[in-house]
Amino acid sequence: MSAWELPTTVEVAGRSFAIRSDFRAVLDALAALTDPDLTQQEQYVACLQILYPRWKELPDANAALRAAFTFINEGKEDEKQGFRPRLVDWEQDAALIAPAVDKVLGYSCRRCGYLHWWEFLGAFHGIGDGLFAQVVNIRNKRARGKMLDKSEQEFARENAAVIKIHAAGSAEDKAEKERLLDLLGR
Repeated sequence: MSAWELPTTVEVAGRSFAIRSDFRAVLDALAALTDPDLTQQEQYVACLQILYPRWKELPDANAALRAAFTFINEGKEDEKQGFRPRLVDWEQDAALIAPAVDKVLGYSCRRCGYLHWWEFLGAFHGIGDGLFAQVVNIRNKRARGKMLDKSEQEFARENAAVIKIHAAGSAEDKAEKERLLDLLGR
């Protein structure tokens, strides 16, 4: 596959499997992976069921999850890079992300029939200044212990509910999820 092609299959244990590549399917899978009402195993099974049309035929669930995570990460295996603050909640921030992505794309991502996850991410990464960028900037500064300037402080006070990422589950659930993701070699 050339660097310009967008994959719709992944390799799992030496076999090619179709993967649902539309951004909505990936966002659904990401939501399942952080669903506090599901056990870790249920989250992983839901992710596989969402992303793989032939999920029952998968020869190795761990390999399928690793392939799915690599696909979600634009084909790159995620190397451990130390602490990275959580700056985006795809579900909570959807109302901010969609219009910003639409501006980059020049059309509505929510109304289009199909948009490959990597194209969606490209547009997401192309988001410039705007409300969403301001929210993420404040989250980033707070996570890193940096001071907000006066206008940022005012914006943060007026938009506290938008800026705060709401927790998805207990600290124990998060620790267990991190442990399992590490086992999968994320």
